Amino acid sequence: MTDKAFWQGKKVLITGHTGFKGAWLCIWLNYLGANLTGYALGPPTQPSLFEICRLERQVRSLTGDIRNQALLEKTMQEVRPEIVLHLAAQSLVRESYLNPVDTYEVNVIGSAALFEAVRKCSSIRAVVNVTTDKCYLNREWPWGYRENDILGGFDPYSSSKACAELVTDAFRNSFFNPGEYHLHGVAIASARAGNVIGGGDWARDRLIPDCVRALSREEKAVIRNPGAARPWQHVLEPLGGYLKLARKLYEHGPCFGEAWNFGPEDRDAKPVEWVVQRFCAKWGPDASYEADEKNSLPEAGCLKLDCSKARARLDWYPRWDLDQAIGKVVEWTLAYRAGADPGELCLRQIREYSSGR
Repeated sequence: MTDKAFWQGKKVLITGHTGFKGAWLCIWLNYLGANLTGYALGPPTQPSLFEICRLERQVRSLTGDIRNQALLEKTMQEVRPEIVLHLAAQSLVRESYLNPVDTYEVNVIGSAALFEAVRKCSSIRAVVNVTTDKCYLNREWPWGYRENDILGGFDPYSSSKACAELVTDAFRNSFFNPGEYHLHGVAIASARAGNVIGGGDWARDRLIPDCVRALSREEKAVIRNPGAARPWQHVLEPLGGYLKLARKLYEHGPCFGEAWNFGPEDRDAKPVEWVVQRFCAKWGPDASYEADEKNSLPEAGCLKLDCSKARARLDWYPRWDLDQAIGKVVEWTLAYRAGADPGELCLRQIREYSSGR
């Protein structure tokens, strides 16, 4: 699926590398032989996948705020990356209700700061800005959104990510125009992924981490919005998409410089309660859950992605269905709790995913 020959020695800058998705991406790219630099604040959770896998030994890790324009520019001039994968974000819907201004600053101003730094760094050939499936104006349709559907957002997080998409498009047209690619040599794309799950996620107010915490304490898992359907997928699914997209941008330039959806099969857009039922069944006979009757913050009831473009043009498609993905999370978590090395657990699943197992 991923070509070691391409990634071997490639200079890659990952923003947000200390987060859950960023850590998995670092492990994968290190396995492929890339020359990695990460730029982020400290790990957002305790424990954190980045720390327990000792990734500071595998990645040149720089501490910095994505809004710090001067430091971003200095970092890029020193690192001279060829490929930039932008994952740094405030990524929680409920947190965006508590701190909306901070959410907009990180997700919108942070994206603009990144692109401005890219504009001043001549070594860069490809940039992938990771946003979210929630950037679409959600009309509660039973079918998937396509990349040319209207952007929007009811909550501050979703709205901020729609704004980040607009920033991406504005910089692409203003400073990295495809028609002038022969002059600037930079191709930019955005990636919109569904709800990711995977081992080593300890974020607050996220379904699977909340279940892991509760079941580890031998308590009932408490769920919000049991009927809400989401495009659930294992974290390796969109990460594989980002890697394929980055390579296409590097090799073919602006032909792939646009927005891309990376989501599961339509049948895997399951309600919250279905996901928790399967998770509890795989965890063990004593695992159980209950609904939170006090939940007051509005969230989307139904959200799906149409990924036919990624299938047709990137040859990207989901490899693990939702039941498999849930099983991989439980397998990783129980093995880690039993004392297994977390980095080796991640590498094992990356190899399994890459080989189609």
